[in-house]
Amino acid sequence: MLVFILLVAGAVFLLAQGLIVPAFGDQTRNRKMLKRRLAQIEAELGPQTAASLVRDKYLRELSPLQRRLETLPMMEGLAHRIEQAGGTMLAHQFVIAAALLGAGGAVLGALLLKTPIAVLAGAAIAGSLPFLKLRFDNDRRSAKLEEQLPDAIDVIRRALRAGHPFNSALKLVAEDMEPPIGKEFELTFVDINYGNDVRRALLGLLDRVPSVTMMSFVTAVLLQRETGGNLAEILEQIVKVVRGRFRFFRKVRTLSAEGRMSAWVLAMVPLILFAAISLTQPTYMPMLVHDDLGRKLIVIAIILAFIGTLWIRKLLRIEV
Repeated sequence: MLVFILLVAGAVFLLAQGLIVPAFGDQTRNRKMLKRRLAQIEAELGPQTAASLVRDKYLRELSPLQRRLETLPMMEGLAHRIEQAGGTMLAHQFVIAAALLGAGGAVLGALLLKTPIAVLAGAAIAGSLPFLKLRFDNDRRSAKLEEQLPDAIDVIRRALRAGHPFNSALKLVAEDMEPPIGKEFELTFVDINYGNDVRRALLGLLDRVPSVTMMSFVTAVLLQRETGGNLAEILEQIVKVVRGRFRFFRKVRTLSAEGRMSAWVLAMVPLILFAAISLTQPTYMPMLVHDDLGRKLIVIAIILAFIGTLWIRKLLRIEV
């Protein structure tokens, strides 16, 4: 039962980490909006968009068994998430790794406690670790891309003012900027250079980098190509707005630091207190763990901690 409580505590810690770390929201609403917009554009352009062509080529390079596994339901979306996180693992390999970890957690729970609840808890916690790691990598790479985008747009603006065509400006970003933004613009430049039209290439870039800043850049370029105008001046205004947004974002992080620290303290105090009492008074905690009323109190405490974490997260979310 002690090991089970520790497993539950670990799950609560991981959940608290995923809920509290974002300072002002995880941009889920913006990503959903971008996905809906991209789906509408893809429907207008037809089924053979750049993304579908790339996936067809990607599937042709696999073995028949791997191709069959990659075409299973939900594999395409998972493969897209792995690509956005900068990973190279195939989607079915990722699922197999998660399943093996889940099986290992189930075996560990069975060996330690020999109860069905422990088996389920061990499988759920261990099996969710790869997905938590994928989300962490995705968020970290997205934050890095958002940080690099203003400088990349500024490079394009200066290149356009110097007389370079738009394709050469993309190449300058690919050569001068560090990954991951340099790699994304390199893929876009290669896509255009090999005959794809600019609209599809930029929509592919937006699909790989789903952010409001990238959507503003892509929209500005596409509108300028359709209606005309000075693209350099438009990009200059976009850069000013984006950098002002980042300044406000850092100010929000500074002002919300106390609230985030309070959330961490409230989430971690019960776990630290449980461990401290177990070490200093080994005969005290079994009375709580083995008693029916004590187990009910533990469950109630976990539920209340979860509700409190959600409430603090709601207070700390500020859309910028």
